[in-house]
Amino acid sequence: MTNQSGKMKRIAALGLMSFFCVALNGQTTQGSWSLRQCIDYARSNNIQVQTTQIAQESAAEDLAQAKAQRLPSLNFSTSQNLVNQKQQKEDGSYEANGTYSGNYALNAGITLYNGGKLSNSLKQQEVAGESARYQVDMAMNDIEIAVTQAYLNILYANENVKINRQNVESSAAQLERSKALLEAGSIAPSDYAQMESQYSSDKYQLTVSETTLSQDILTLKQLLELGLNEHFEVEFPDLDSTDVLVEIPALADVYARALEVMPEVENSRLSIESSQLGEKIAASEALPSITASAAVGTGNISGTNYSFYNQLNNQLNENIGVTLSVPIFNRRQAKTSIAKARLQTRQAELDYTNMEKELLRTIESLYQDAVSAQSRYVAANDQVKSAEISYNLVLEQFNAGMKNTVDLLTQKNEYLASQQEQIQAKYQAVLSIKLLNFYQNEPITL
Repeated sequence: MTNQSGKMKRIAALGLMSFFCVALNGQTTQGSWSLRQCIDYARSNNIQVQTTQIAQESAAEDLAQAKAQRLPSLNFSTSQNLVNQKQQKEDGSYEANGTYSGNYALNAGITLYNGGKLSNSLKQQEVAGESARYQVDMAMNDIEIAVTQAYLNILYANENVKINRQNVESSAAQLERSKALLEAGSIAPSDYAQMESQYSSDKYQLTVSETTLSQDILTLKQLLELGLNEHFEVEFPDLDSTDVLVEIPALADVYARALEVMPEVENSRLSIESSQLGEKIAASEALPSITASAAVGTGNISGTNYSFYNQLNNQLNENIGVTLSVPIFNRRQAKTSIAKARLQTRQAELDYTNMEKELLRTIESLYQDAVSAQSRYVAANDQVKSAEISYNLVLEQFNAGMKNTVDLLTQKNEYLASQQEQIQAKYQAVLSIKLLNFYQNEPITL
């Protein structure tokens, strides 16, 4: 999440995605999807989320193996040999003589003591399993944020298309009126040319906004891992001032709560714990180890007067022993392992501190964006009202021949700019506040 604060500055730059979604059971549906439905679907189907889930399953297998390391080992081995060699007879000639033999052994071993390496390795794998679970939560949070950004980006793009479409309709009507004024001799050909140019420019802006909306749809579709031919539609909730001008949660409260509930916090803490266990594992390399072993073996060979079963019984041998291994000089291997393990712990502590700072930076950025966007939205509302009044007045005067084309187009563009500023502030405020609540462990809904 380290780069999210910059991404959230501009909703229009949030490359995301879609009008359309798919049912949670994986089947295509013709209905419109809410933001929550899109989030839930992405959390279940996004490839990055599934990748972390596979890593979690792998960690569970590593834990099972670590537990099994404390159990005795038991192995059976056998060798079958056929030897053919010439032997000299009494008359001095040689005769080929083949013998067949078999050996059978059962070996068992167990580690009695190795400086706590086995127990600490088991604890480290338990920590790794916990960490993998939090990494799945982190991936799900990331996809929830991404889908939210995408969804709101589409809502913003859709409103922008509506504004530009209305603007084109207005330009077409003004062009028709200008043509009538030109034929009546009320305006110059240059004025009419300006109106034609404005109409072309407005149509171009409409095309650009429609293209942007299509690109956002494609981005969201990719984020949801939907196929080429799968159809999905976004539900367009009616957001108004009550959704924008809600109370912004206190910055300190959001940060304090985020430290309690965000999975990256616990994941970083577990990284420190794992590194500390790594120090103990490294230290065990300098300590003695004790292992116990037991074995039973037997064999048989051809060319004797004893039966196969008698040979196995007669050659039966059993042994049991304990081995003490004391490291005396291992070319600095243990010392280096301990030193590097301590450095890894220090790095994990620094990563934890950096994570706290990045989390605070993200929340501070969201808070400032929310405050700024709400102020901009209030100002833009007033600006839109005044710009609309001024534009309608100038339009009436233009139709009456009291204002020229330049005055009309200037006022029209000011009105359009105020509308666009209004919707930008609107969706920036909604996005920032929704994410501030998300960092307090509140589900995102519209």
